Amino acid sequence: MLSVVDRGPPPTCPNPFNLAEEVLSAGAVTPDRIALQILRASGAERWSYARLIAAVRGTGGGLLAMGLQPGDRVLMRLGNGVAFPILFLGAIAAGLVPVPTSAQLTAAEITSMATKVNPQLIVVEPGIALPDHPAPVLDVDALRKMQDGPPCDWDHGDSERLAYVIFTSGSSGSARPVAHAHRAVRARRMMWDGWYGLRPDDRLLHAGAFNWTYTLGTGLLDPWAIGATALVPAAGVDHAAIPLLMKRFDATIIAGAPGVFRQILRGPGPFALPQLRHGLSAGEKLPDTTRKAWEDATGTPIHEALGMSEISTFVSSSPTCPAPPGTTGYAQPGRRIAVLGPEGEPVPRGTPGVLAVDRSDPGLFLGYLDDAQETAARFSGRWFLTGDTVRMDDDGAITYLGREDDMMNAGGFRVSPAEVEQALAQHPGVAEVAVAEVRVNDAATVIGAFYTGPVALPEGELAAFAAERLARYKQPRIYRHVAELPRGPNNKILRRVLRMAEARNPS
Repeated sequence: MLSVVDRGPPPTCPNPFNLAEEVLSAGAVTPDRIALQILRASGAERWSYARLIAAVRGTGGGLLAMGLQPGDRVLMRLGNGVAFPILFLGAIAAGLVPVPTSAQLTAAEITSMATKVNPQLIVVEPGIALPDHPAPVLDVDALRKMQDGPPCDWDHGDSERLAYVIFTSGSSGSARPVAHAHRAVRARRMMWDGWYGLRPDDRLLHAGAFNWTYTLGTGLLDPWAIGATALVPAAGVDHAAIPLLMKRFDATIIAGAPGVFRQILRGPGPFALPQLRHGLSAGEKLPDTTRKAWEDATGTPIHEALGMSEISTFVSSSPTCPAPPGTTGYAQPGRRIAVLGPEGEPVPRGTPGVLAVDRSDPGLFLGYLDDAQETAARFSGRWFLTGDTVRMDDDGAITYLGREDDMMNAGGFRVSPAEVEQALAQHPGVAEVAVAEVRVNDAATVIGAFYTGPVALPEGELAAFAAERLARYKQPRIYRHVAELPRGPNNKILRRVLRMAEARNPS
C-alpha cells in the first residue's frame, strides 16, 4: 500500500468573502458574549464580541481615512496585547494586507523583512525596533483612537485574493514572507474536529506570541470563528502562573509549544484543573517525557499537530481520534497528504519520505511574496513539499522523524534527530536536548548532542545511557552541556546554530 491518504472534500469558501467578517460572524450573533479576556493575577480585561467588532471595524475605517487603499500592506510592530488582533482584523476588514512580525526582532532584522514586503504603513508600540524604511509610522496611541471611529464596510472580494502576509520562523535560514488568501480561514475549520475538539462554549487559553500563525490562529481566530472565548495571559505573566489562571478563569483547552508545557510543569501548579479537557501542542516535536509528565500532573492528554506557516496544521491527534503511541496523528478530515520518495512519488507505507500536501488544499498559501521561483521549488507535480521527513504507518498514522534539512547522516544511514532526542531526554539530568550533525574535520561529520540541565554530566555516563537505547550508528559522538538551546522568535530550536557554533568552537 502506498503512503497516500485522502480524507474527503475540504470546506468550501463562498464568494464574495472577507476573512475578518468570517472570523467575527458568530460573535455578531451573540454580541454580549465575552470574546477575549486578558488574564492577570489581579483580574482580567474583558472584551465582548460587540466591543471587539466595533474596534475592528473602527480601526479599518481609520486606516482608510488615512488614505490607504485596498491591497496596501501594513507592517505590524506590536507586542502581545489586544491592539495586535484588532489591527490584524481591522486591516483585513478594510481590504488592507497586515504583516505581523515578532516584537523581538532587531532593527537590522526587521529592515530586511520590510524590504521584502514594502509596506505602505508601519504601526509601532514604544520600545519595539523600527525598520529603516520610508513608509509612514503610526504609533499605537493613534491606532487605539481609531477603534471608536466610524466603522468601515466589510471589503468583499474573491476569496483567492491576498489577505495577509506572515513570515516563516527562519529556522532553516532567512525568513520568507508567506502570502495567504482570505479562504485560509475557512480551511481552518478542518482543525476544529481534526485537532481541537473545539466547541462554542470553550474557553481556550494560548500562551504564545501573536505574530506566530499557531497563536494567532489557534488562540484567537478559531475560537472567535466558532463564537468561543479566547484567554490570553497578559504581558509579563510567568508561565508558572498559568495553571492558577486556568483554574480561576475556567480554561477548557490550553495550547502552546512544548516548551510552554515544560515551563508550566516546573511551577507550583495547581494541576488539578476540573474544567480542562486537554492540551494542544505544535511548533516542534513534543517529547514523550513532557507528555507523560503533563498527563500525570493534570490527568488530561495533549494532542499534538504538525504544521507550518505555509498551511498551518494538517496532521494531528484529536479527542475523537487519538494518535497511537510514538506518532503525531492522522491527516485531518478534508486533507489529502502523501509521503514522497526522491523521485517525487508516494513510497510504500512504513518507508520514510517527505511529507506532502495536495496543492488544492484551501489552507495552502498563495506563495512566497513576489518570489515565483522559490514558490515553484516547493512543489512537485500536484504536491506541496513540507520539508518534514515522516513515516506513514499501515493505518495512516504519521510518525515525525525531523526536518529534511535537519536529518543526519551517520555512516551512510539517515538518522532522525527526533528519535535521538527522545532517547536522551529520558536521562534525569537532561532538561532539554537537541542533536545535530556537526563537522569534526574536512572529511567527517558526527552526531552531536547539546543539552541543558543543572550540571554538566560525565560524557561516559551519557554515552552509556545512549548505548542502551539507540543503535550504534544513532548514538552521539559529541556531548555538550549548554546554558540554553538556541531558539528563534517562535521558540523553535535552531539546529543550524548548533552546527555552526560547534564548527567554530570544537573541543
